[in-house]
Amino acid sequence: MIEVKGIDHIVLRTSNIEAMSRFYVEILNCPVERELPEPGLIQLRAGSGLIDLVPVDSELGRLGGKAPSQDGRNMDHLCLQITNIAESELLNYLSGNEIEVEDLAERYGAEGFGRSIYINDPEGNVVELKILNL
Repeated sequence: MIEVKGIDHIVLRTSNIEAMSRFYVEILNCPVERELPEPGLIQLRAGSGLIDLVPVDSELGRLGGKAPSQDGRNMDHLCLQITNIAESELLNYLSGNEIEVEDLAERYGAEGFGRSIYINDPEGNVVELKILNL
C-alpha cells in the first residue's frame, strides 16, 4: 500500500526562466539546489520538496509541448507551506515586491485548515502560500 508523506517536486515549464528564477529564488527564498543546463533544468529547494524550472525551448521543455498560457495551463496551482508569519507582514512583503495580493482565507490542505493566500508567478501559475502555525 502507498502512503504519501508530502509533495516531492513540481515541474514548471517557462518561457521566461530569468523572471521565474528571480520569483522563486529571490522573492520566495527557494535556493538553487542543482542546475542541469544540457537538458534544461533548474531545481530549487522548497522545504522538503523541490520546484523544477524547465525552459520551454530546452530539451526537456520541448517534450512538454507549447509554452504555458492563461488558457492552456498544465497546472491549476501549487501550495507552498511557509513558516508562521504575521499576515500584515506577509501582505506588506508581497506588495513591496510588486506581487498582487488578495485577502488571506481559511483553507484546507495537507496540514489541515490554515490561513493562506493566492498569488501568481511571472508565468501566470497560481501559487498558494499557506502559513504554518507551529
